[in-house]
Amino acid sequence: MERLWEADPSASFARRLGKSAEEDEKSQGKTGCPDIWELDNGDVAIIGRDLTETYAARLPQGVSLSHDERLVIIPGSMLRAAKPDIPDV
Repeated sequence: MERLWEADPSASFARRLGKSAEEDEKSQGKTGCPDIWELDNGDVAIIGRDLTETYAARLPQGVSLSHDERLVIIPGSMLRAAKPDIPDV
């Protein structure tokens, strides 16, 4: 079955959405920092903790993960801080 959307590995990081982990006080250094980035093709890259295995057995009905997908967790405050950078349309 062909997917309706596929990630473009040639897309580049265009701009951070919201605050950096350091600004959001979710990091004490430069390594292991959650982040949200818009790519130059409009897609969004999320850097977070991979908890795919932890959540796989308890996904809500209708939610599934493909073999090449990962469920990542970021602090809620980071997503809320990104809201002004995300257009309504």
